[in-house]
Amino acid sequence: MRTWLWMTAVSVLLTLSAAAQQPANPSSSPVDSQVPASTVQPSLPEVQPPSAVPQPVAAPPSTVPSSAPPATVDQVVDRVVEREHALMEMLKTRTPLVETYLQNLKLDPQVGPAPVQDHYFLGRMDMGETVERRNYLSKNTSFESAKLSDFTRLFKLEYNPMGFAWMIFVDREDFNRQTYNFRYLHREFLGDVRCLVFDVAAKGTGDGRFRGRIWVEDHDYNIVRLNGTYGPHSRNPNFFRRYAYFFHMDSWRLNLVPGYWVPTYIYSEEGDFSYGSKDKRAFKAQTRLWGYDLQNRAASELTEVLVDSTVKDESPTAQDASPLEAQRQWQRQAEDNVLDRLQKAGLVAPAGEVDKVLQTVVDNLIIANNLDLAPSVRTRVMLTSPLETFSVGNTIVVSRGLVDVLPDEASLAMVLSHELAHIVLGHNPASHFTRYAFTDRMLFSDESTYQNMGFRHNQEEEAAADLKASDLLKSSPYAQKLATAGLFLRELAERGPKLSGLLTPRLGNGFTNKKGEVTRMAVLMNLAPALDPNKLDQIAALPLGGRVKLNAWDDHAELIKTTPVAITSARDKMPLEVAPFFPRITRYGTAADWASSRKKAIVGS
Repeated sequence: MRTWLWMTAVSVLLTLSAAAQQPANPSSSPVDSQVPASTVQPSLPEVQPPSAVPQPVAAPPSTVPSSAPPATVDQVVDRVVEREHALMEMLKTRTPLVETYLQNLKLDPQVGPAPVQDHYFLGRMDMGETVERRNYLSKNTSFESAKLSDFTRLFKLEYNPMGFAWMIFVDREDFNRQTYNFRYLHREFLGDVRCLVFDVAAKGTGDGRFRGRIWVEDHDYNIVRLNGTYGPHSRNPNFFRRYAYFFHMDSWRLNLVPGYWVPTYIYSEEGDFSYGSKDKRAFKAQTRLWGYDLQNRAASELTEVLVDSTVKDESPTAQDASPLEAQRQWQRQAEDNVLDRLQKAGLVAPAGEVDKVLQTVVDNLIIANNLDLAPSVRTRVMLTSPLETFSVGNTIVVSRGLVDVLPDEASLAMVLSHELAHIVLGHNPASHFTRYAFTDRMLFSDESTYQNMGFRHNQEEEAAADLKASDLLKSSPYAQKLATAGLFLRELAERGPKLSGLLTPRLGNGFTNKKGEVTRMAVLMNLAPALDPNKLDQIAALPLGGRVKLNAWDDHAELIKTTPVAITSARDKMPLEVAPFFPRITRYGTAADWASSRKKAIVGS
């Protein structure tokens, strides 16, 4: 019975057998899960130039829902089932990236559950007839291998990390009224969208079935959120009772293209720290999906190319380049090739709003120090969570995770000054990266990007860049604001040994060595006060997800707009930690979306 589902269950269950401690209850009764309260992060940096993101790409053809509005609960459920199967059919042609970052927790009397170990994996999911995942990392550093070592030695199973496919859909094969009971609860707003809320549970034993709650938008009846877990299989009850645990999840979808709500965020959490509980092992994890349109974007761009025969070269000097100009153009061609390849692999965001924030800080450093650099310095955002930076020629790349957790603009200046120093000192000579100007070196699979590219510096260059960055900062507008940058580094030093997954760079340079000791700009820690969790106005680092959000369809990165919220205890700080997702839900094509798209089109024209 359903071989694929059983093998997927094995993958999911074995993955978290050591991390999650609560076996699922096979009861078929609905789950009255309660909507958690939203957590809002501190305010954004002051530097916020206008948005300049290209217009959204065309959406796939949408299955038009039935025009007649449903009159009964059963008719509503039928419409929900119809739309869910339409979504599954559309996603069969998509291969999004899937990134999961997980932190194992232990109870700390002062700050509550705190990370003691972390795990990171990144791959591409093919959601065709049989769901598959291809790993981006050279070694399987994901939590699956770490948790399965002893078990696989016992059972000799080849592990395929497919568990997160379960959290995208309620049930990929048998989501219908014949398999599930649906109990209508009430109406509820998620963001701007009014939803119908149902408790859902499988009929009978519920083997491997979803148990929880779904939120359904009340216009076309698409599921926008699912919250719950999956019941265990009963093929071998002793096997699962001893080794397997289904974990809980809160899965969100966004209306990024007409007609479809695309799976975007998944939050998972397990553990019981209540008094008297013997379950002291726990974890929390964030899963992000993006790159849904990567494989189709090139074809759509080609069809939009318009050739105007009247265009002429009106540049002031229409002549051959000098040797120095040719060298710089060759360097820029290598930079552009690298950035284009990383963007097509889903690892770098298209140029947009966040780049302009980074560029403003870099320009402040350049102007304050009277630097004259050619070609001009550019900035881009890498879409992954690990904290890293690198420079390709004169282009500085900063990871989304690093932008997320930095506490203020001065800390961002500290990060960017280090990469700018590498450029000023000539640590990116042509011989190191202009090999990428040859386009045949870009002909590799997306999954092998990390094996074919790398932009790390040696220790001597890193030390020299630290010294030069200190000089650049002393002459900048940030010279008197570096105490928070030092606090950020102190937080990394405090948590570094426990967060190797977050602090291990994949393409560029990180902040710590293999022991978790801070090695970048460590002198700034002398400017910072001691870390004090009980000092509520001392914010050394933000939680992950505090600054940047991704458009899962077209990969554009945007700044999160939040309202400052008072911190009332040390547990509210959550530095460098995983937190739940609560995106603001809106419909695609609203007046606000139209105005935003129109503004982007004007700015980008």
